[in-house]
Amino acid sequence: MSPRALGRAAALAWRAGPGYVALQVVMTCVTGVVPVLAAWYTKLLLDDVAAGRGGGLPGYLVVLLVLAALAGAGPQLTAFAEAELERRVGLLARDTLYASVNRLPGLARLEDPAFQDRLHLAEQAGRSGPGRVVTAGLGLVQAGITLAGFLFTLVQVSPVVAVLVAASALPLLRVHLRLSREQAGVLAAIGQGQRREMFFAHLLGRPQVAKEIRLFGLGDFFRARMLDELRAINAEQRRAGLSRLRGQGGQALLAAAIGGAGLVWVVGEAIAGRASVGDLSVFAAAVAGTQGGLAGAVQSFASAHHALLLFGHFEAVLGTPSDLPAPARPRPAARLARGIEFRDVWFRYAPAQQWVLRGVDLELPFGASLALVGLNGAGKSTLVKLLCRFYDPERGAILWDGVDLRELDPATLRRRVGAVFQDFAAYDLSAAENIAVGDLSAGQDRIRAAAARAGADAAITALPRGYDTLLTKMFFRGAAEDDEQTGVTLSGGQWQRVALARGLLRDQPDLMILDEPSSGLDPAAEHEVHTILREHRAGRTTLLISHRLNTVRQADTIAVLSGGRVVERGGHDDLVRAGGHYARLYEMQASGYSAAGAR
Repeated sequence: MSPRALGRAAALAWRAGPGYVALQVVMTCVTGVVPVLAAWYTKLLLDDVAAGRGGGLPGYLVVLLVLAALAGAGPQLTAFAEAELERRVGLLARDTLYASVNRLPGLARLEDPAFQDRLHLAEQAGRSGPGRVVTAGLGLVQAGITLAGFLFTLVQVSPVVAVLVAASALPLLRVHLRLSREQAGVLAAIGQGQRREMFFAHLLGRPQVAKEIRLFGLGDFFRARMLDELRAINAEQRRAGLSRLRGQGGQALLAAAIGGAGLVWVVGEAIAGRASVGDLSVFAAAVAGTQGGLAGAVQSFASAHHALLLFGHFEAVLGTPSDLPAPARPRPAARLARGIEFRDVWFRYAPAQQWVLRGVDLELPFGASLALVGLNGAGKSTLVKLLCRFYDPERGAILWDGVDLRELDPATLRRRVGAVFQDFAAYDLSAAENIAVGDLSAGQDRIRAAAARAGADAAITALPRGYDTLLTKMFFRGAAEDDEQTGVTLSGGQWQRVALARGLLRDQPDLMILDEPSSGLDPAAEHEVHTILREHRAGRTTLLISHRLNTVRQADTIAVLSGGRVVERGGHDDLVRAGGHYARLYEMQASGYSAAGAR
């Protein structure tokens, strides 16, 4: 158990709730000494009663009543302090954890399953770990106070029994430490299974996929997958539970045997007249208290050890190095003046995977439009990720006015980029907020203007609460469908326009990225949207990605990606005349439209 990690966990708990930590410290001392005092005052009272002395009885009774009140109220007050501290720690830890995650500038960590598992464990550890470390540490102190008092008491009656009882703690400590390591291992082992189980459970309740699940009869299939994951999780937890039962059960039997033997001995001493009734009472209380104190101390130590093992995941996430190396003094991205260049760019998502981009060379002059076309998997979306600096090229460079993106501050670079992504997010927020996330500084006028440019204003205005309407039904279960407080669900085309308005909200970008901006629209709406976009991007540096070649023909330059390489580039007419990849793709699409019209 690392002292440094222990100190950091305790420091986090103190920052979250110093008053509640102080209250726990006070109550720890009080509740630790109460059992010992109660045992001694009970012995004194019984000895006085047996000897026929009644003068001190009222005082003993008052003290015992006060001790009983403290024994009854103390744990309740401590439990409240522990719960409130855990809530405050959970709030601070969640803030600290996700502030650290937000500081990761790229996507590599978030797209790594191992990091996702560690993040899941870090969430659990951050929520309760520091509070548990403090509680367990104070529990160790409390147990130590109680244990010291009762061991002193036992030594007065029987030093041999005191040594035996104390010695029984050593195997108990070893068992608990092994069990805490096993429990931490179980949590790590079942992390992926828990995420898969939640994924399948979420699928069964998501309205977005309900149509396919109902149509294809997938409910039982996904339910079986969910239950398989849950059974595997339960089996792992059952194995750990049986191990815990064997270890703790054996230690309980050993403690009972030692305590029983000592009790038989002191009863014999009392019968022989060598021990008083008070001695018998205090001995019984001391054996039980010593064993309880030892068990409590070991349990608290093991609990702190377990919490610190999990807290290690929290610290690991906080200490995760950046997935994008940055220079000591990154340069702010200046306003684009000359253009963007891809120079011999190679990229793959992992060393063991195939290259996605293989020596891409491209130029996007300032104020010009570049269209990327190609089959699925050609590398178009990856190229966009590199341009936004979500990843860095493994070889080559991307230049912004001649400066390598790796020398620029990612935050300032991204503020100069506007984008409409094909896989846009549909947030469970209001219509206004779904647009405003494109630029949180925008006021209502700019939000409505962006919606109008995207052709979404009329549809949003017609919603029950206009721009304040929630675009989800998730948070209003049981509400009447015509209740204006009820959220609504949009069609795919309506969501496409909301996402487009989000991208247009950043109305003065140096670079506009349009990744399949009309993929969910009918032909008439698609034509309208591209007319809007042509007007919006006039004179702006634009990167356009589309599978529909009729939407890219007016771009200044069209680049064809195939197998991670640029195999053709030029204007629409030149590429058609060349009879290469682009011409074949264009002919296939044109013939498809002709065949559809003939039918």
